[in-house]
Amino acid sequence: MVNWENNIRRVVPYTPGEQPDQPDMIKLNTNENPYPPAPGVREVLRGMDTDTLRLYPDPAALDLVHAIADNYGLQDDQVFVGVGSDDVLAMSFLTFFNSEKPILFPDITYSFYDVWADLFRIPYERPALDEHFHIRKEDYFRENGGIIFPNPNAPTGVVMPLSDIEDIVAHNQDVIVIVDEAYVDFGTQSALPLIEKYENLLIVQTFSKSRSMAGMRIGFAMGSPKLIKYLNDVKYSFNSYTMDRTALAAGVAAVKDQEYFCETCHKIIETREWTKKELVKLGFSFEDSRANFIFATHESCPAEELFKALRERHIYVRYFPGGRTGNHLRITVGTREEMETFLDFLGEYLNKENLYWKF
Repeated sequence: MVNWENNIRRVVPYTPGEQPDQPDMIKLNTNENPYPPAPGVREVLRGMDTDTLRLYPDPAALDLVHAIADNYGLQDDQVFVGVGSDDVLAMSFLTFFNSEKPILFPDITYSFYDVWADLFRIPYERPALDEHFHIRKEDYFRENGGIIFPNPNAPTGVVMPLSDIEDIVAHNQDVIVIVDEAYVDFGTQSALPLIEKYENLLIVQTFSKSRSMAGMRIGFAMGSPKLIKYLNDVKYSFNSYTMDRTALAAGVAAVKDQEYFCETCHKIIETREWTKKELVKLGFSFEDSRANFIFATHESCPAEELFKALRERHIYVRYFPGGRTGNHLRITVGTREEMETFLDFLGEYLNKENLYWKF
């Protein structure tokens, strides 16, 4: 090894979901929304004055911050925005997790958490989920340097009741507790009301899922003015122009169309519940999901085999090999038509496999 390599920061990187690009594919692997963004977003993009792109965007992102604050009944100084919730979360790790004590997050959860912890040299421990993939709140009633978990959790889709979340926050008022609510709009109660009671609680959400804007990269955090100020201090010390003009304008348009937002979320919830019933008929089991995906295992056919068979048919789902997740598929909820095609293929494949096994 040459000498300069001794000073390289090495981490095991996060593995993003596969991004195939085929005209006939059904893409159910990265929890994207199957519906387009709000109509106002298209209008904003059509009317964009490209000459303004020679100018820097507003570093404070005031229009978007105000739109989000107004939508959630907050003050502007309670909202922080960034380039997707990954950017917001990474900034939060850098800002709030600086103790020598380990931060805590579940052993099965969003797999970027340990990557950021390793990148920023933050010690961490991962309390194990129970046999039903539920977070045990008591595992977080101990000394730590901070806490983060998603609700609903990913990739399981399991929800923690608001009363349990408050119990965790109440037991940890000397550290920052972050609730990652990337999937909260698909049928889960947000912990947002708790920020008025607990100054150390930060709620992080995204436009990538429920607002159909994964390609635009907009995330935001909500918390006490003190937490938001600390986040902004670090942001301005890192990159003052994090949000581009196009994203800011499109984000405002998306937030303002609440009717469209509710309509598409409702469609996904309806399709998810229908898909659950159909999967059970095919021999699948899963914990109840309140996200826009289902984390399922089959009674007899290995997940890896199903993953490969689906992929050959250009139907993409997510497979997490190893450990307790190794025999599960995470299936994003698409349109009703996409899920019908997906389920029809599964039915044909599993019937064929059953015939093979019998003989």
